[in-house]
Amino acid sequence: MAKPLRIGLIGSKFMGRAHSNAWGQANRFFDLPRDVVLDTVAARDAETLGPFATQWDWEGWTTRWQDLVEDEAIDLVDVGTPNDLHAEQALAALAAGKHVACEKPLAGTLDDARAMQRAAAKSKGKTFVWFNYRRCPALALAWQLVREGRLGRIHHVRAHYLQSWGGPDMPMTWRFQKKRAGSGAHGDLNAHIVDLARFLTGDEITEVHGAVTRTFVKERVIEGGGGTRKGGAGGKSGGGKGAGGTQRAAGRTGRSDVDDAALFLASFKGGAVASFEASRVASGHLNRNVIELNGEGGSLRFDFEQMNDLWFHDEALGERTGGWRRIVATSAAGKHPYVENWWPDAHGLGYEHGFVNMAADIVRAVAGRKPTLPLPDFADAYETQRVLEAALIAAKERRAVKLSEVR
Repeated sequence: MAKPLRIGLIGSKFMGRAHSNAWGQANRFFDLPRDVVLDTVAARDAETLGPFATQWDWEGWTTRWQDLVEDEAIDLVDVGTPNDLHAEQALAALAAGKHVACEKPLAGTLDDARAMQRAAAKSKGKTFVWFNYRRCPALALAWQLVREGRLGRIHHVRAHYLQSWGGPDMPMTWRFQKKRAGSGAHGDLNAHIVDLARFLTGDEITEVHGAVTRTFVKERVIEGGGGTRKGGAGGKSGGGKGAGGTQRAAGRTGRSDVDDAALFLASFKGGAVASFEASRVASGHLNRNVIELNGEGGSLRFDFEQMNDLWFHDEALGERTGGWRRIVATSAAGKHPYVENWWPDAHGLGYEHGFVNMAADIVRAVAGRKPTLPLPDFADAYETQRVLEAALIAAKERRAVKLSEVR
């Protein structure tokens, strides 16, 4: 019997929870060649880390991430920290011969991403990047349909990823600091849809034609130093601008120096044109990750806010019976990817299932087995990082940027 795959996780916040759940569920729902063991979790806050480790069934915890790298029993180090820490932690783990899974984007800067890609090429360990939306069954089905030629030559790719949580009431976090995050909505959200565009089409972007970024909220309250709160329901009313208005409490603020929104146009090597839009201040949109492909033989459309659905248009049906039709991608009998491991038909999957599906594929890959779908490694994620960098250059210099300029 194969020895267990022992996981060390760095990070205990949002992604720490998502990854802990994924590793813990993988063997429960998938028949895998190796059992997953949640060995040790590392994070800075000792006060909260112990309860976190207990809640998520980690065998141990430490405030030194280096302990994971130095522990010979740990096979894979999972990096779930802010972007500026990815390179140091991943490079150390690779140098120690570990497999490494890293949150997206690959890094906060292209230089760091390049160093990670080069180190991975020389390492005996396998690398993975958590572009989890690839593992939604509906998008996995879309990938299959494109490979089957159902869309023919791709003409258009249009994608947008819109959220609304980044308004003026959101206090300062590392995500609003360029030195920590690298960029704002661009690296956080455009990273996902650029990856999906490359993944679905199997093609590479060759030029960014133009881009624009905007920072709408330039000052944010530093938590613990006063705040901004809304009057009316859910807040404290009285004074200020009245119910529903914004009231600025006394306290310290910090400057946000990343984009709240970023948009750019691009071309693919195969001739398709593309548009990408990301925003954290798009009111009314909670997690609207949308991508549409239009080809000479048909079209596909996906919206994560209805994540179990794929919309498909088959041009061959003609004007009389053609048109968009909804596929509920939750049928094992219909051979929709991953769903045979979950629930009966039309018992929908949620956000966390993409992470579990990916964890299962990572275990297969580490064991030398073929994953259900291709997994993004550091080399793959570096190509997405190059596109993100080209868009930032295009926005700053107000010009078109060929990807051949960005190495």
